[in-house]
Amino acid sequence: MEVYDRAHELARALSRSEEYGDYRLARAKLESSAANLEMLRDFRRRRLELEMALLRGQEPDPSLRQALEESYRIISLNPTITAYLAAEERLARLLADIQKILFDAIPEWGKDMVDNVDNEKDANL
Repeated sequence: MEVYDRAHELARALSRSEEYGDYRLARAKLESSAANLEMLRDFRRRRLELEMALLRGQEPDPSLRQALEESYRIISLNPTITAYLAAEERLARLLADIQKILFDAIPEWGKDMVDNVDNEKDANL
């Protein structure tokens, strides 16, 4: 049971963290403007569309690249959106660091999966 108690303790610490507090404030400010929210959604939709084309091995439409660059230019000039994205990145980095710490504590976890991927990669070369 101690592991679960520690997990709950970690969850409480995360909910009180500066990173999460900053994220919540930035998100509330972002959500107070429908225009800002729509700009960010539009940017993310275009970025996802471009990434999906690349994952399928397709060359993205030049107009999509141009639209994405224009969306990025616009949101990068918007302090509310940039503050939200920075807060989101800091929280994501914190969560990724915690995940790494946890997985480093149990190095055998998933090792067979990584070995299989490495073996498949070598076989395809």
